[in-house]
Amino acid sequence: MTRAVIFDLDGTLTDTLDDLSFSVNTILARHGFPVHEKDAYKVMVGNGMRALIRRVLPEGTLAGPPASPGNETLVEALRQEASGFYALHALDRTRAYSGIPELLDTLDSRKIPYAVLSNKPDALARAVVSGVFPARKFFAVRGESAAFPPKPDPASAIDLAKKMGIPAGAIAYIGDSDVDIFTARNAGMKSAGAAWGFRGKRELEEAGADIILSHPLDLIAVL
Repeated sequence: MTRAVIFDLDGTLTDTLDDLSFSVNTILARHGFPVHEKDAYKVMVGNGMRALIRRVLPEGTLAGPPASPGNETLVEALRQEASGFYALHALDRTRAYSGIPELLDTLDSRKIPYAVLSNKPDALARAVVSGVFPARKFFAVRGESAAFPPKPDPASAIDLAKKMGIPAGAIAYIGDSDVDIFTARNAGMKSAGAAWGFRGKRELEEAGADIILSHPLDLIAVL
């Protein structure tokens, strides 16, 4: 029996692709780097802003060892700039996926707690959730921070389960990428793939999702 639900954010609860791609492309263009088509970001997001910056830069931009001082300086500068710009535009076109409000209504009516665990920077994750779902009472909203390693490390998910007072095996973790499926598995939670999101059904199948949902309301049948 599922007693709680933890959601990924980008590509699961909310379609953030327009605002993310616009923001990062704007910063790339400012520095003379080529930009990417919006759909290209579907496979580049998911591991946090620092990893995204590394992926969007042209091959050969980061020379030498990945952790060399020059590389870290450039990546961090672009990360800060992109995060700052995105913070101003994170709610321009971002919306909840169709069916998500109704799913949250059902969870509320059944008194099933739900939370968000994202690799989006913590302040931005909170801003998006509060902006898109202003009246919802999430148990917690967590993004990337110094408190826990990013997903697929399970530490933050396990900590959420402890704070909820619910065994990990009774929690469904829902996400649209292999990172989310691995997070659920590493934490001992049920993994539910959000096939409506950025990555699609095939990646979720290959990652070994326990169940794959074609639409958010499909979750109701397995609660």
